[in-house]
Amino acid sequence: MKKVIVISTSLRRGSNSDMLADQFVEGAKAVGNEVEKISLVGKNIQFCKGCLGCQKLGHCVINDDVNDIMAKVLKADVVCWATPIYYYEMSGQMKTLIDRMNAMYEQDYAFRLTGWIDCYPKSRLAGTLFCGGVNAPREIEGNPKLHVAYELGKRL
Repeated sequence: MKKVIVISTSLRRGSNSDMLADQFVEGAKAVGNEVEKISLVGKNIQFCKGCLGCQKLGHCVINDDVNDIMAKVLKADVVCWATPIYYYEMSGQMKTLIDRMNAMYEQDYAFRLTGWIDCYPKSRLAGTLFCGGVNAPREIEGNPKLHVAYELGKRL
């Protein structure tokens, strides 16, 4: 059994990427993993100030929701990111959260994840899923990619 954190970065509840995250969660739970989904909806996540205080303290100097999220990510065996794609890139809120979790660099993190591979050498890519062409709210309903997300969750 693995400890899995799923971070849904869309700020729209029930968005297409959020629905994919839910299917991943269900798949991961179906095979006995301990799964927690964190939605960024309603979270207070401020921009990194670049002060590098986190490197000395082991946590960010900004008192918002990031340190709590980061504490959970540090203990996870698997981190799954679900994000809408805006202008061929991850959402701004996802990038901001990644920037703010810089404090993890020097810590003994459990996860293995791509994107951070250059910064976190114990990381590895376990899989990806792209589901383009879904734009309107809940347009993803009935899309076979929902089943693919479920199966990815099961393969952890």
